[in-house]
Amino acid sequence: MTKERRITYRRRHCYATKSNKIKVVKTPGGRLVAQVTKKLGTRPKCGDCGMALAGLPSLRPREYSRIRKSAKHVTRPYGGSRCCNCVRERIVRAFLVEEQKIVKKVLNAQKKKEASEKKTQKKKKTQK
Repeated sequence: MTKERRITYRRRHCYATKSNKIKVVKTPGGRLVAQVTKKLGTRPKCGDCGMALAGLPSLRPREYSRIRKSAKHVTRPYGGSRCCNCVRERIVRAFLVEEQKIVKKVLNAQKKKEASEKKTQKKKKTQK
């Protein structure tokens, strides 16, 4: 003869939803009691690629306000916001854009120089 091992929810409603999860615990007195479990936190994700950020704890949103600032980010540009690969990509892209601007400026200077040389050659031909 086994006893009935039924327990009742202690708070909220009696539906097994995501926010109402319980864990069955046996007390020293031998009773089965429902303990409400907390939801698991998710790891912060990169804003560009959506990959989980390394070096940051996975907490519930409210718990992030309670931890110190150094635990919320890594010491790097875009620390707690972007992953290392995306930061590298951004740096390389910015560098290449700057290089492109410089190349464009040099090409424009060369074009102007060639155009001015052609003008002077035309003037010399018309004078002869």
